Amino acid sequence: MLASSILRSKASQKAGSLARYLVGAAFSQNEAINCTGTISRHFSSETSVQPETEEKGFKGHGMLAPFTAGWQSNDLHPLVIEKSKGIYVYDIEGNKYLDSLAGLWCTALGGNEPRLIKAATDQLNTLPFYHSFWNRTTKPSLDLAKELLDLFTAKKMSKVFFTNSGSEANDSQVKLVWYYNNALGRPNKKKFIARSKAYHGSTLISASLTGLPALHQKFDLPAPFVLHTDCPHYWRYHLPGETEEEFATRLANNLENLILKEGPETIAAFIAEPVMGAGGVIPPPKTYFDKIQAVVKKYDILFIADEVITAFGRLGTMFGCDKYNIKPDLVSMAKALSSGYVPIGATLVSPEVSDVIYSQSNKLGSFAHGFTYSGHPVSCAVALEAIKIYKERDIPGHVKEVSGRFQEGLKAFSDSPIVGEIRGDGLVLATEFTNNKSPTDLFPSEWAVGSIFGAECQKRGMLVRVAGDTIMMSPPLIITTSEIDELISIYGDALKSTEEKVAELKSQQKSS
Repeated sequence: MLASSILRSKASQKAGSLARYLVGAAFSQNEAINCTGTISRHFSSETSVQPETEEKGFKGHGMLAPFTAGWQSNDLHPLVIEKSKGIYVYDIEGNKYLDSLAGLWCTALGGNEPRLIKAATDQLNTLPFYHSFWNRTTKPSLDLAKELLDLFTAKKMSKVFFTNSGSEANDSQVKLVWYYNNALGRPNKKKFIARSKAYHGSTLISASLTGLPALHQKFDLPAPFVLHTDCPHYWRYHLPGETEEEFATRLANNLENLILKEGPETIAAFIAEPVMGAGGVIPPPKTYFDKIQAVVKKYDILFIADEVITAFGRLGTMFGCDKYNIKPDLVSMAKALSSGYVPIGATLVSPEVSDVIYSQSNKLGSFAHGFTYSGHPVSCAVALEAIKIYKERDIPGHVKEVSGRFQEGLKAFSDSPIVGEIRGDGLVLATEFTNNKSPTDLFPSEWAVGSIFGAECQKRGMLVRVAGDTIMMSPPLIITTSEIDELISIYGDALKSTEEKVAELKSQQKSS
């Protein structure tokens, strides 16, 4: 019944029920109803619906679109982005938008960076493809591996395995850890602990690590070897009178209790983002990672740092591990590795792990894991140039310099009656809309407050990410102070309009 109602072709007949269903979902809501009764989009807004013209109408297109309900593709025209420049993108109608999410957290150097384009075209003209199997490889992949090992200094790493995305990087981490423990004669040490609300990808394994129910429902996930522990969101989950440090202590104790309940001999690794991203931009509470690392070290459990969003300057340090004093055994990265220009991801492996993997592969005759495009020469060439730019222009230093204006300028709106919390670090931030500023007093899901705000931003020329009643922003790292001021101005105007619409909805609720 639910599937058939979602896929019906007449959006107007199902708008209300779909809003309640989709907005109530934990993560991938894409459509809702604003207070005027029109359809608005969670990941953009109602102004993204293109006019019905033969040339530019894409309703019913051929894509099975990611994180999109089928009826949306059938009934609505998508927002079609045609070009980019700096921190702005342009749709096929010529409308200009400040891209406050850097695509999907990834276009760190903005659109049309000439050096990245040249790096890609030069490599395409020299060697467009060769693989890295059977002790054959390419110079760009070798150079990038060395560059990453030199660049990551939170803990010594010895080897790099290349993937095509962050999902593949985290997926590969599980195989690496299993291979490692099998080599050590520990066949039962296979379970992974991740965190509620974490996002680690959408492959079978990485979606299992993800702590968002929408990525599990109807996919028969999570896999049974994945456990989830507490989300470290202090504002939402702290006990009355509990300080951040006390909250962190309680979460570390809960993690230890989970390990003891399952048996330390069965727990292989713990995975965490330095700052949670797609789960709502959740920075860790004070002392959290110090206490968590002490627990996993105590029980010989590997620590995997998921730096897919935080790497390459997002927090004002080259890596999130630098910001929070994390000493991981393995690291995942992607997104800003190439500034999103070409697909590439990577896993960094510490010598303690890689030495065991090498020893086992010698016994078996091969390390039988890899992808056709692992270490793709074009992707590696672009990533090498991106890293050169990050270092030459001191992008982490620039982020540190401008992030105060970004964070303080937006957090100045915390007094809004519809804002529960504005949180973030560096150039990443989320706003969570709640009633009466309470983490437990939520707006009715059918009001779609987050979607209303997203629509108001888009009307004014800015794209934000909307997930339920939380909106997220992580602009390109090259953003200037004047562009931050523009972003803050649009945010403020959109917030004021959203407040007015929420007031109208409350009035209607009282009179009904």
